[in-house]
Amino acid sequence: MALMATIRFYSNWNPHKIQQTFKWVVYLLLFVNYCFYIEEDWSAASYTLGQDAGLAQWLGAFATTIDETAWFILLIKLELETYVLDDEQFTPSITILLHAISVICFTMIAYTIFAFGQYVIEVRQTVPVEDVTSLCQLTDKDLSYTYNLDYQEVTGASCGTLSPDTKFYWIAKNEVVADDEGLRLERQLAWADFAEVVIWLVIIIAIELVVRMQDRGISRGIGITVLTRTKLLGYALLFSLGIYWAWLGHTLYLWDTILWIGGFVAIEMNLSEWRYELDEAGT
Repeated sequence: MALMATIRFYSNWNPHKIQQTFKWVVYLLLFVNYCFYIEEDWSAASYTLGQDAGLAQWLGAFATTIDETAWFILLIKLELETYVLDDEQFTPSITILLHAISVICFTMIAYTIFAFGQYVIEVRQTVPVEDVTSLCQLTDKDLSYTYNLDYQEVTGASCGTLSPDTKFYWIAKNEVVADDEGLRLERQLAWADFAEVVIWLVIIIAIELVVRMQDRGISRGIGITVLTRTKLLGYALLFSLGIYWAWLGHTLYLWDTILWIGGFVAIEMNLSEWRYELDEAGT
C-alpha cells in the first residue's frame, strides 16, 4: 500500500507542476533575500551618511535596494507576459501599462548603474587622512572604519583592534576611513557591483528582445540563437562574480546570484514552453 501511495504521489508531479513549484519557491526566496538587502543598505547608510546628507546621497546609499526593486518588478512583468496572460488579454491598455512598467524599471536600473559608476570614480579619487598614523587619533571624529563592506565605529575601545596600519584614506564623503588594503578591496568591490548590474542589464535586454520576437511568432533563427548565447554568457559571468563574493566571505551575495539566476531560469522555462507552442502551431 505504501508503495502504491508513493507511486501515485509522484505520478501527480508532472514536469509542469515541478516547474511551477520551482518557480514560486524561487520567487518566495527572492522576496526574503530582498528584505535582507533592505536591512543591509539601511545598516550601511547609518555609517556612511551624515546628518546633512542630501537626497542624492540617500539614493546612492540605497542603490542596491532600488536595483533589487526594479528587478522584482521586471520579473513579475515578465511572468505576466510569458505565462500568466493569454494572447487575448493583451489589450492596448494592458500593453501600454506593461511598456510603462518596463520604462520605469529601466530608469531605476539606469540610475543604479550611474550610482555604482559614480562610486567607482569616488573611490579612485580618495585622499589620505592627513597627520594621522593611528585610528586612535580619530576617536573624537564620529567616524567609521570599513574593511570588506564591514563598518565599525572608531572608538577608544575599538581603535586599537581595527587596523595596525599608519596610513588611512577618506571614503564616503569623509564619514568613513579605510587603510591601504581596505581601500584596494573597496575599489575592487565597487567594480564588481558596477559589472554585475551592467551584465544583468544586458541579460534583461536580451530577454525582452526574445519576448518581442516570440510575440511576433518568431521562435527560431540566428537572432534567437545569439540572444540565448548572450544570456548564457551573462549567467556564467554573474555566477563567477558570485564565487568571488563568496571567496571574500559574502556568501549572501552568491546565494542572491543563484536565486536571481534561478528566477530568470523560470522565465526561460516560460519562454521555452511558449516557443514549443509556436513551433507546434507552425507545423
